[in-house]
Amino acid sequence: MEPEKENNGDQTYEVCKEFYIPDYILIPDSEVQILANEPDYPVLVFINSKSGGQLGGDLIKAYRQLLNKLQVFDLGEEGPDKVLRRIYANLERLKSHGDHLASKIKEKLRLIVAGGDGTASWLLGVVSDLKLDPLPPIATVPLGTGNNLPFSFGWGKKNPGTDLQNVKGFLGKFKEAKEMKVDSWHIIMRMKIPEHSACDPLAPLELPHAMHAFKRVSDSDSLNVEGYHTFRGGFWNYFSMGMDAQVSYQFHSERKLHPEKFKNQLTNQQTYAKLGFSQFIASIGDHSRNIAQLAKVKIMKNGHWEELNVPSSIQSIVCLNLPSFSGGFNPWGVPSKLNFRNKDYTRPYVNDGLLEVVGFRDAWHGLVLLAPNGHGTRLAQAHKIRFEFHKGAAENTYMRIDGEPWKQPLPADDDTVVVEISHLGQVNMLAYGRCKAKGVGDPLSPESSHNGESNHDGEDDADHGDEEWQGGSKKFGAAETFKITDDVDIAHLS
Repeated sequence: MEPEKENNGDQTYEVCKEFYIPDYILIPDSEVQILANEPDYPVLVFINSKSGGQLGGDLIKAYRQLLNKLQVFDLGEEGPDKVLRRIYANLERLKSHGDHLASKIKEKLRLIVAGGDGTASWLLGVVSDLKLDPLPPIATVPLGTGNNLPFSFGWGKKNPGTDLQNVKGFLGKFKEAKEMKVDSWHIIMRMKIPEHSACDPLAPLELPHAMHAFKRVSDSDSLNVEGYHTFRGGFWNYFSMGMDAQVSYQFHSERKLHPEKFKNQLTNQQTYAKLGFSQFIASIGDHSRNIAQLAKVKIMKNGHWEELNVPSSIQSIVCLNLPSFSGGFNPWGVPSKLNFRNKDYTRPYVNDGLLEVVGFRDAWHGLVLLAPNGHGTRLAQAHKIRFEFHKGAAENTYMRIDGEPWKQPLPADDDTVVVEISHLGQVNMLAYGRCKAKGVGDPLSPESSHNGESNHDGEDDADHGDEEWQGGSKKFGAAETFKITDDVDIAHLS
């Protein structure tokens, strides 16, 4: 990278020309210009200024100092859908006028998104909805609490430094990153319209802010069914339901009420651990929280729905696409050779059209007793999965998509709520180094196999089945990120 100096008023900026997009490409109705330099890695940068405490705003300043300030966007001021529609329309207009540079930029364009997992999912959803051609690959900068998406693709999970040197270091890695196909998942929620109930299916203020996560479909949508409310959305990392989503919801609710207390990543993680431990204490002996009490879980097998046997003690269930959950933990782990043979498991790839379905028991969140190769209760791998909620099982449950939680009311009528997840397509992600995410056909990935001859990342799994959990004999911990740290007094967590 060879930055050049550019004077702007009374400040001198270092401009990284290999990433730089000129003004006329970014401003609608500009005239075609003839420029000598063609950027090798033209990029649009989207930053959530509200993420990471003050870090989001500082990061915007740094990127605008190194690039054209017009190619760096604050998501707190303008959504990515408006930005991408405007710029792609201008690129098409310039191409129609014979602009060679516009053609090259559209062909090479990459995206950077900095924020929490919900912010990254927001951009991924917009890119998928707009059906951009070619599909621009996306790099994710960790700027949240869990940072599962960046961690999966080799960008780390610690919030970044915001000085120029750190940003230039990231751009250096950005140049070396490789494209990886990643599965997209479509999710619909359908419920009968209650006849005698004030229950609103989804409280608007509690919806995930990532715009792609749950939108009510229009009357003309083919998914709409008369007499039902239907919502649709998408995700790339996971959908979860139960106690883990409840902990996340409490954390997000507290952060909304007192944002001044959540400006430090370590403090956020400690707060999350306290909430998790409190929920663990509250859940002991409370069987109404168990998934089997709330819903039937079905997977599509050989063209028909087959009910999944969910152990009665499961309190959280996760449908996982990427190998990173709750700050870097891989709940699926690496099944043993016996598991491969007996349960027809394949290795978890991010582009194989399969979700890994994992259950967690009452002690899963916030505990320190995590075995080195610990994992959740593996329930299935599936192309499609369906949740059918029981009549009157509970007033509500908690759900989460890619880090964004909400409280879901459950009406009392029969067959009122159904959640169905299916494979939708793929997006292009940018992966750096030997990242956690592995894809079919990736030369750095082990061969897809049913016999488990080689271990993923050199790990070995000791899977002793369901019996070791009976009576809570084995405690299930969380990721390193959410373990209770030495400076937290456990005696005061309840």
